[in-house]
Amino acid sequence: MQLNVSDNPHKHLIIWLLTGCLLIYLMVIIGGITRLTHSGLSMVEWSPTGSLPPMNEADWNTEFTKYKQSPEYLLINHHFSLADFKNIYLWEFYHRFTGRLIGIVFIIPFIWFIVRKKFPEGFLKKSLVLLALGALQGLLGWYMVKSGLVKNPHVSHYRLAAHLITAFTTFGFTFWYALDLVYPEKRTESTGFKNLIRLLLTLVVIQITYGAFVAGLKAGYIYPTFPMMGNDWLPDDVWLLQPVWKNFVEGAIGVQFIHRCLAYVVTLCVVVIYLRAKNSPVNLLQKKLVNALLFIVLMQFMLGMFTLLMGVPVSLASLHQTGAFFLFSCTLFLLHRT
Repeated sequence: MQLNVSDNPHKHLIIWLLTGCLLIYLMVIIGGITRLTHSGLSMVEWSPTGSLPPMNEADWNTEFTKYKQSPEYLLINHHFSLADFKNIYLWEFYHRFTGRLIGIVFIIPFIWFIVRKKFPEGFLKKSLVLLALGALQGLLGWYMVKSGLVKNPHVSHYRLAAHLITAFTTFGFTFWYALDLVYPEKRTESTGFKNLIRLLLTLVVIQITYGAFVAGLKAGYIYPTFPMMGNDWLPDDVWLLQPVWKNFVEGAIGVQFIHRCLAYVVTLCVVVIYLRAKNSPVNLLQKKLVNALLFIVLMQFMLGMFTLLMGVPVSLASLHQTGAFFLFSCTLFLLHRT
């Protein structure tokens, strides 16, 4: 399923967009590691232009002194040494650096394409949409971190989910616009099949949102058993919060339950698409995408299961997040070509 762009008149635009996709993917993975290593509140200052990392021991001590004034240090990490601080600081630095790199990679070629009049008709508006989404992503990132620097060193899982979904949205638009240039020909319509893929995309986005809820509420550490939650399919403590609906958006146990159930629903939806494609006149590219989709969803299901059973190790949790990215990308690609 290689994207052959060597003879495409918009080759440089496509490379630019796909480079952006790769960097957004890297940023989300680094962001996930930052979250898993509890590094997100280590940098207590923020500026649009950023700064160099500490270059010597004096610089490190200056940053550590600033961190010592934060609620996270005072309430949670008061036992930290300078070495402990360095470990969490660097992951947050890499995350912010990647975000700023995305901005540079987008803006400089964007200006060049305008000056050289390389944008096809209507594409300038699409590029402005990407610029707006990128700016929103940066603002949401700071809004999320800022909430943990005042009194309570805890980042709202709603803000975390908004930050993650905005990243996936930015990636989705960037990838879709690249596919528009790679495949300018009219797409084949197959309404029933297409509606199934739209349903899958919706389910995947909801599942990714609940994945963010699980991360934000640390729900993955509760009930590390599978397929049942402890000794029950639906444990009694799912219903701890009142009103009842809060259990499924704010209760760690309820959120984990929904995330598990959605895993089954997403997998079933992919299986239905696979069976439907076998009995439909799909082209070779669509067939490859459907096969890839089935493989990815099964791997993602297994990764989720082992991540839970093994106590959410950083390596497996990062692979699980990578699986979500591939699942989202493949679904989007299939929708574009159907």
